[in-house]
Amino acid sequence: MTSTTVKGAPVRAIGTEHVRVEGRDKVTGTARYAGEIPFADLAHGWLVLSSAARGRIEAIDTEPVLAMPGVLAVLHHGNALRLHTDFVGLLGTRPDPTCAVFQNDEVPHAGWPVALVVAETPEQAREAAEALLVHYEQQPHDVAFTGADPNAYPVDGHMPAVTDKGDLETELALSAVVIDAEYTTPEEHHHPMEPHAATARWDDGRLELTDSNQGATWVVAELANLFSLDPESVRVRSEHVGGGFGSKGVRAHQVAAVMAATVLQRPVRVVLTRRQMFTLAGHRSPTIQRVRLGADPDGRLRALDHRALSRTSTVYEFVEPSAGVARVMYDADAHHTENQVVRLDVPSPTWMRAPGEAPGSFALEAALDELAEKCGVDPIALRLRNEPDKGPVSGLPFAGRNLRACFEEGARRFGWAQRDPRPGVRRDGRWLLGTGTAGASFGAGAAPSTATITAQADGDFTVSIAAADIGTGARTALTLVAADALDVPTTRIRVRLGDSAYGPAMIAGGSMGTRSWSWAVMAAARDLREQLVPGMEIPPQGITVRSDTTEAVAALARKERHSFGAQFAEVAVDTNTGEVRVRRMLGIFAAGRIVNPLTAKGQFTGGMIWGISMALHEEARRDTFYGGPLGADLAGYHVATHADIPHIDADWVDDPDPEDPVGIKGIGEIGIVGAAAAVANAVWHATGVRHRSLPIRPDRVLTAGRLA
Repeated sequence: MTSTTVKGAPVRAIGTEHVRVEGRDKVTGTARYAGEIPFADLAHGWLVLSSAARGRIEAIDTEPVLAMPGVLAVLHHGNALRLHTDFVGLLGTRPDPTCAVFQNDEVPHAGWPVALVVAETPEQAREAAEALLVHYEQQPHDVAFTGADPNAYPVDGHMPAVTDKGDLETELALSAVVIDAEYTTPEEHHHPMEPHAATARWDDGRLELTDSNQGATWVVAELANLFSLDPESVRVRSEHVGGGFGSKGVRAHQVAAVMAATVLQRPVRVVLTRRQMFTLAGHRSPTIQRVRLGADPDGRLRALDHRALSRTSTVYEFVEPSAGVARVMYDADAHHTENQVVRLDVPSPTWMRAPGEAPGSFALEAALDELAEKCGVDPIALRLRNEPDKGPVSGLPFAGRNLRACFEEGARRFGWAQRDPRPGVRRDGRWLLGTGTAGASFGAGAAPSTATITAQADGDFTVSIAAADIGTGARTALTLVAADALDVPTTRIRVRLGDSAYGPAMIAGGSMGTRSWSWAVMAAARDLREQLVPGMEIPPQGITVRSDTTEAVAALARKERHSFGAQFAEVAVDTNTGEVRVRRMLGIFAAGRIVNPLTAKGQFTGGMIWGISMALHEEARRDTFYGGPLGADLAGYHVATHADIPHIDADWVDDPDPEDPVGIKGIGEIGIVGAAAAVANAVWHATGVRHRSLPIRPDRVLTAGRLA
């Protein structure tokens, strides 16, 4: 045994740049992801997706496929395990029936899972799956998303569907300046670098799932409910995750893998292809948004009306709450927001980085820019003129609102004061140049979590928490938090995560992961320090404490908590081709205390890059005849690549949350909010033409005019 002490000057690891603690493992291939971990006697499943856009399964010709080399089973609605779906899950919602596979003969959309072929090798499984003949009774389908659909209705998501304050129509009538415009955003897809993959196996009556997900606690709860299991008999491990963005919850492939492993009593792995991810991994719904603004001549808002329509499936109600951002950003005497959905024969949408805020900020911040132009007021000055002193809808005080500081610092660094406000006057050869800005906000919450810290006999400390590092650098951030909490060097901290055996913890989502987990780690460290005294002997098994922050985080609900930001973009528009190039971009954020500046900058700029992609490239379309996506691959679905990304920078202002033990707010999603609007506003400044539909494609630029 050796002795250990926890004393001395603070190490202050938080706030210093630190490379990823698992970085070497990742670049050398030592870190293994869900689809590449070896298992003895492993079988492979391949999902068969419906080619019918809507209808019923009449028959499945399984016999020829079962006779193919290596094929072990074909699961479908006629022989699959029955699932329990009448429950409310961990996130307060009912399970998406898309994950409850093979329960009946109904086909609600193209790409619906109709069977799983299991074979000895993935090649055999794929060949057999492609040979499986499924007969359908086709029924009429509808995938057309329009703003005139009479079946649209308001729906509560993770926020109320409608908020209303004041007399909207009266204030609009009294306004000297009115903006009334419609903005649209297309269907978008997640596509993290690592495809979705899961391996299920039974071990002495215990279900074990090796998975790529955003929260082991979440997946355990859903699987236990679906299969009517004791949660204590389910273990989910997800050590390394190559991106998620909201798509890696409970999906069809995990449930199918568990079914197959149960039937065959051997491990079964199911990995989604890139094409399958277009229908099985969720997506961001397209939106149609109407924004009406009424203001006095100086730009002070009298009326703000933001109404958003999104699309959901016929089997699951999910809303993209785009009007929610207006409930935080600006106040007006009359204030109305509304989120509506329409049910269509499409796959279920899901959370996608900054759900609601990303498309909603495009509409709201573009409309604010139009109002600034019409009032003859600088766009930044107009926004600051409408800063609320409390939540415009909630009425709650803000636990810090440093949007003004973001705009002021961003304007200084971007050179905003030298900007000629007139559109279409700056040129560089055949390129028209313009600059634009937009505000950003995203909620800063926390959720209950548990963490365990063990003081080892050799003087090191092991932190165990069911967190998920989806590429954000959470493992490294928690190392820094633990080091500071224990006043030891980071080299004495070992963080273990991604295992449900470590106890309940918040998912990696809602920009709440690192904040929630850090809180739990801090609480455990505090309790451990109380047990350790200088010179004491640590037994061979170590000294372990466990925290639970359920009661502590409840106090956060008394105030409105958000991260804020100001986005700035400069674009060049080719007068011959209509091509838009972003030349430089700057984001300044107020997002709480920054734990690791190195990985934080990557999170901010990653979101901003996605905003560029959203503004100029990303657009999924559906074929109205067969109901499925067109160009369902990364050749047909365009995203920003290295050549599209200019000089891009992100920084932050001091903004700790005094009621959080670390001061964290959350940074994962704020970077994308407002980014597309800043680019679109810059395109207007370059060309003098407004683009209210994303993406701003070259053909749209050319047909809009004024490029001489």
